[in-house]
Amino acid sequence: MKPMKNQGHIHIEELFFSYVPRQPLIRDMSFHVSPGEIFGFLGPSGAGKSTLQKILTGVLNQYTGSVLVNGQEVKSRKAHFYEEIGVDFEFPSLYGKFTALENLDFFGSLYQKELLSANDLLEMVGLQHDAHRRVSDFSKGMKSRLNFIKALIHQPQMLFLDEPTSGLDPSNARQMKNIILEQKKQGKTIILTTHNMHDAAEVCDRVAFIVDGQIRALDTPYRLIMKKGGQQVMYRYLEKEQEQEQVGSTPLNQLSQDLLLQQLMADNRILSIHSSEPTLEDVFIDVTGRALQ
Repeated sequence: MKPMKNQGHIHIEELFFSYVPRQPLIRDMSFHVSPGEIFGFLGPSGAGKSTLQKILTGVLNQYTGSVLVNGQEVKSRKAHFYEEIGVDFEFPSLYGKFTALENLDFFGSLYQKELLSANDLLEMVGLQHDAHRRVSDFSKGMKSRLNFIKALIHQPQMLFLDEPTSGLDPSNARQMKNIILEQKKQGKTIILTTHNMHDAAEVCDRVAFIVDGQIRALDTPYRLIMKKGGQQVMYRYLEKEQEQEQVGSTPLNQLSQDLLLQQLMADNRILSIHSSEPTLEDVFIDVTGRALQ
C-alpha cells in the first residue's frame, strides 16, 4: 500500500459546524497543523474542543468549509484514513468483559498495518501485570492508560488525544506526558484537547484558545506568555527608617535600571527575591475574559 501524501498535515479553512440549525457551535475557524507538531486545543468545557476533535476524526461530517487531514477531505474520506490516525477520546471505549490483552488484540485486528506488541505497550504504561484482568475491574486511571495505548497499537502517523491525563495521579500523568513527547520524537503529529493549561504549556508546540466555537488566540505557549508581559522580579525588603517590610518589582530585562534594588542589595536589606511570569491560564483569562472550568 502506497504511503499517503501530506501525512501528518492538517489544514482547516472556514469551518462551520452546528448541532442546531442557525446556531453554529464552531464558527469561521481556520488554522493548520504541521507534520510532527503537538498542537493543543485549549478552552473551558463546552467551548467546542471535543466537537472539533470529532470533526477531524470523521465522527461528525455535516460541516461546511474544508477539513483536510493527511491530504484527505474528511467528509469524503476513504477507508485507509483510519489506518493513519489513532484516537484516544476522554471516555474510554473498551470492552469490560475482555481482559486488557484481549481488548488490544481485538482493536488491533481492525487494522491492516503491522501492529506493535500488545505486551510491550502494556508494560510501557505499567499495566503488564494486569494483562489478563478483565477491564471491568480496572480503575478509571487504568482504563485511561489502556485506552491511550489502544490508539498506538497500529502505529498511526497522527494521534488525537482528548484529556489524556484526566483521572491520572501525578506519577502516571508524568509518564503519559513523557510518552506523548516520545511519540513526537518519532515524527507523529499530535492533537491534544485539554483544559489543563499546565500540561499544554509543557508539551505543546502551539496552542489555540477556543471559546464559544472560535479561536481567540493561536501561538506557542512561550510567545503567548511573553506577550502578556514576560518575567518579573519580585523582591521584599526592609524599610530602613520604619523597619517595615516592603515589596518591589521590576521587569527581568530592566534589572540594571532599578536603582532601588541596587541600593537595597548594597545595603544588604533584601529579605527575599524571586522571578515570576504569567501562566498560560493567566494569558487565557486575559485574552478571553473566561476562566477555565
